[in-house]
Amino acid sequence: MFTGIVSGVGRIVSVEPLGAQAAHGRRLVVETPPGWLAGAQLGDSIALNGACMTVTSLDGDRFSVDVSAESLARTAGLDAPGPVNLEQALRANDRLGGHLVSGHVDGIGEVTRFAPVGESWELCVLAPKALARYLAYKGSITVDGVSLTVNRVTDRDDGAEVSINLIPHTVAGTTLGRLAAGAKVNLEIDLIARYVERMLGAR
Repeated sequence: MFTGIVSGVGRIVSVEPLGAQAAHGRRLVVETPPGWLAGAQLGDSIALNGACMTVTSLDGDRFSVDVSAESLARTAGLDAPGPVNLEQALRANDRLGGHLVSGHVDGIGEVTRFAPVGESWELCVLAPKALARYLAYKGSITVDGVSLTVNRVTDRDDGAEVSINLIPHTVAGTTLGRLAAGAKVNLEIDLIARYVERMLGAR
């Protein structure tokens, strides 16, 4: 489990195929900020842009993970070198600063607007239609691993557009400040919303 509070921005420095077939995944080598991996061990869970991965090797400020073809097909931003949001798994005695995040990407959204509004920024993301019923005003959503609060939901024929306010600290401390209209982002809906929908559907 995670909280959606990004604790560092790393960089995928290499992507290596695990085989010659399309069904094979990729091995990612990720470079972290100095000291970020202190205390990390083989087998630990680390979220990359909101996707939970298992550490398969450690080397100084670098670690590697093996990503299946299935995971690559259902996420964005993990198939090529570039910056990624990092979060280590939640410990039982940690503060829950964001919301409960599983690290399982529910869908890929598309940025429709990213622009300054006063001292902050407005981020608008079009979520797939299958996720629309889980999105609510003042509810929680995870975008590329960052726990955020929904300020507005607009239903559309092709999904639901959510508007989110980003404070300068979030823009500066995550990869979200690099977004632009048309960018693809990993989305995870609120865990509680998922269970509520399931329980109501059972009736």
